[in-house]
Amino acid sequence: MAIKASAVGFLAVYAAHRTKGLRSGMFVFALALSALGDALIELSLVAGGAAFLASHLVAILFYRGYLRPEPSVARKWGTILLFLAVPLGCYILSGDWTIALYGTALGGMAMAAWLSLFPQWRVGLGALLFVFSDWLIFSRFGPYDLAPLPDLLVWPTYYLGQLLIATGVVQTLRRFRR
Repeated sequence: MAIKASAVGFLAVYAAHRTKGLRSGMFVFALALSALGDALIELSLVAGGAAFLASHLVAILFYRGYLRPEPSVARKWGTILLFLAVPLGCYILSGDWTIALYGTALGGMAMAAWLSLFPQWRVGLGALLFVFSDWLIFSRFGPYDLAPLPDLLVWPTYYLGQLLIATGVVQTLRRFRR
């Protein structure tokens, strides 16, 4: 559990050392909650899911502090579609409405990341990889057997997503500070 949680935990430490301020602290807190989710999910899917839910809510609040001033119409519609598709995908893959409810927060996080000032090729792509990783996890519970993909891809897509998010946010915040 400690080894699994340390991967994103070290990203939180990296973000804490490379950024300053209350807003940055929210981002570090979101990463720390994800690391907690990584540990707790080994004990209980519900406890781990609750930590990830909290992480997504904190991330949404963080990204809202850095909204793109005038997003294009295509970006607005794309993010609305993303927000709707993520919980729908969660439900289709899992067959569980509580997972779809969690998917609303997951979709909200991805939507907020795409509407933020942070680089889409890093932070936006990282959020999409996070969504994909969760969809792979949820496919284990529902009617669609995607084996062996979840066993092969959950951890790499999740960690790569978190790495892209963390480095994209940190580098952008450091640029804002100068």
